Amino acid sequence: QVQLVESGGGLVQPGGSLRLSCIASGFILADYSIGWFRQAPGKEREMIVCIGKTDGWIVATDSVKGRFTISRDNDSNTAYLQMNSLKPEDTGVYYCAAVQETKDYCSRYAAAYGTWGQGAQVTVSS
Repeated sequence: QVQLVESGGGLVQPGGSLRLSCIASGFILADYSIGWFRQAPGKEREMIVCIGKTDGWIVATDSVKGRFTISRDNDSNTAYLQMNSLKPEDTGVYYCAAVQETKDYCSRYAAAYGTWGQGAQVTVSS
């Protein structure tokens, strides 16, 4: 069964850090580009950061540059999103997504991704 399972969400104070994990099963994550998306209350889902299959292509939205880092561990078939200096506006449900690629590239569009995790709630509040 092809699936992505996220973990690591929670409540954190402004300025704090969280690391989200996304474990893939049923497929080899190293053959896929990975995207992390966020859906804030009342807003559309948006791409936060994505990474190509060989990690040479990374795209991040301006609001998280310098604060969020995407990475992967192919040995454990896991992707990560390290989030530092969190702000209240980072609150939302975070989704990881994957799509098989033939080249080192990732899309910022949700429609490009075929496999999605269930989402992890991140709340930044004092």
